[in-house]
Amino acid sequence: MEIEQVKAYLLQLQESICAELAEEDGGSGFVTDEWQRPGGGGGRSRVLTEGEVFERAGVNFSHVRGDNLPPSASASRPELAGRSFQAMGVSLVIHPRNPHVPTSHANVRLFVAEKPGHEPVWWFGGGYDLTPYYGNREDCLSWHRVAAEACAPFGEAVYPRFKAWCDEYFYLKHRREPRGIGGLFFDDLNEWDFATTFAFIRSVGDSYIRAYRPIVKRRKGQSYSDDERQFQLYRRGRYVEFNLVYDRGTLFGLQSDGRTEAILMSMPPLVRWEYDYRPEPGSREAQLTEYYLQDRDWLGEAG
Repeated sequence: MEIEQVKAYLLQLQESICAELAEEDGGSGFVTDEWQRPGGGGGRSRVLTEGEVFERAGVNFSHVRGDNLPPSASASRPELAGRSFQAMGVSLVIHPRNPHVPTSHANVRLFVAEKPGHEPVWWFGGGYDLTPYYGNREDCLSWHRVAAEACAPFGEAVYPRFKAWCDEYFYLKHRREPRGIGGLFFDDLNEWDFATTFAFIRSVGDSYIRAYRPIVKRRKGQSYSDDERQFQLYRRGRYVEFNLVYDRGTLFGLQSDGRTEAILMSMPPLVRWEYDYRPEPGSREAQLTEYYLQDRDWLGEAG
């Protein structure tokens, strides 16, 4: 198990994603914030704020250690409770200014649980998902096509399985609606050997910007009204609700005494809630939930 190779890859992935996003934005670029965690480890946060295209883009690398796995990490593996751990990963959330450019999220991570006299127990997790405010079929198809291509070398069943897992995970139970149009999600992944699983993680991580940047390029120049901007801010509330109520990464960071600024950099800079909002029937706002935020087989429907 080559932990240092994983760390080197994650740092390179952070650099390459930031470079592409900064180029697409054309603004002032990312600021870098190195930090240390009192309990062990640290990280490097990179944040672009008030860019030409991205209102906020945060790409965070962390490598933390601790004496006991937090409850969010041991919930599905109670036999590992009490083990020391290492956790490293890259996590990002992009909040564009234009309502026609979707928000996107991605992460890839490695957990290692250790106990003297026992073999380390490791697993990978990650994926990426897309949250549009104004749905566009072309974007949904291209996003899922890249995700499927990233999974293809590892078996025909991989994309359908992790696509379904994403649809199930990024679901707001209290709203009875998904957060977005999905993508890939997996956790506790160690059914392959370490080298194969690490290769899969690299395939997913490297494919993210190929999936997202063309969508940004297509939509960033599209005109929008103040009403569309207000709808975007309203729908961003769903993003905040999911991250604070359900997201395992947020819970792990808070439970492991991680750096709060890095954990919560996924939050949009502006958001609003409106009581009992109902979109106009037949509008594009209504179409978002009636068509796009449904359990769809995007690639199957495309033939």
